[in-house]
Amino acid sequence: MAPTHVLRCCQRGLAWIPVIFIALVVCWSYYAYVVELCIFTITSIGEQIVYLIFFHLSFIMFVWSYWKTIFTKPANPSKEFCLPKAEKERYEKEERPESQQEILWRAATSLPLYTRTGAGAIRYCDRCQVIKPDRCHHCSACDMCVLKMDHHCPWVNNCVGFSNYKFFILFLAYSLLYCLFIAATVLQYFIKFWTLCRRKSAENCPKNELPDTHAKFHVLFLFFVAAMFCISILSLFSYHLWLVGKNRSTIEAFRAPVFRTGSDKNGFSLGFRKNIAQVFGDQKKYWLLPVFTSQGDGLTFPTRLVNVDAEQATVTLHPEPNKSSAEVPVSPLSESQNRLLSNEQHANNTGDHLANNTLKSAESETITISVESES
Repeated sequence: MAPTHVLRCCQRGLAWIPVIFIALVVCWSYYAYVVELCIFTITSIGEQIVYLIFFHLSFIMFVWSYWKTIFTKPANPSKEFCLPKAEKERYEKEERPESQQEILWRAATSLPLYTRTGAGAIRYCDRCQVIKPDRCHHCSACDMCVLKMDHHCPWVNNCVGFSNYKFFILFLAYSLLYCLFIAATVLQYFIKFWTLCRRKSAENCPKNELPDTHAKFHVLFLFFVAAMFCISILSLFSYHLWLVGKNRSTIEAFRAPVFRTGSDKNGFSLGFRKNIAQVFGDQKKYWLLPVFTSQGDGLTFPTRLVNVDAEQATVTLHPEPNKSSAEVPVSPLSESQNRLLSNEQHANNTGDHLANNTLKSAESETITISVESES
């Protein structure tokens, strides 16, 4: 048998085949559109200029976002989520899952963790030997834990996660725009060449049809390829736009995250506008550019506030049934949650203050009326 590292290198080499295929198709489409269509087929200079300007704009944005999606390294958990050396040795020596969970619960006391496994345990990766942050998952293809992992995409040979999810969305958007522009501008020439292909020679063609040249094959295949990719990308792009609006990853769409109070598919949803800002940022002028503007650090995420009884929430945190609620470590609220809570408390205090002022003013008016009536 070949060594493991040799097989691993072969696997990594083969993983680039889809990317090379896409690159070859894009290079051919550039040649077919610019040379065969705009230079050899279109006779109007004004039409050539307009087509070439908009084509190159969509082409540059498509290639830029595709490049960023491929070569942006996936974000990994920080060192604070790794077990200390002594705790790691104890964890590896322990054979009972209950004892291992005790070690993990002690280590996770100071970490901002709000999600659990389906059984309510701490999420730990034995492969990477780290406590998984919220929304973090291990990618078997990349062999690493990826922050806010969405999926591993073979067409970019990279894991789509917190560091490049915006780039992936823009890649889908600009590739769809690229294919739509090509299909729309090539359609009239596709119809003319399709009619021409059914005749034996260009001499018998009507005057409004194009001469029989080798460019017709490029134009015909260009329309077919653009239309085919347009249909496939449209469905994928629509699905990911829905995920962004719900603030979910592909993994969370199929398996709802488990919080302290149970599974909740909308646990990270903050409302449509805030969900969009989580991926694209607050400054709208950067939304359409493949530059990183996503909010947060990928380790902690604001969660939707759910009104739950405090004792009930504490009970759900029990790592073991024989432990009391006082012994169970409770992680502090994240900064975003504290801000939301403080806003809610401020609103409640403001409401109580206004109600008290209203009652006082009503009492004073009653006293004034009674005094006037007596006088």
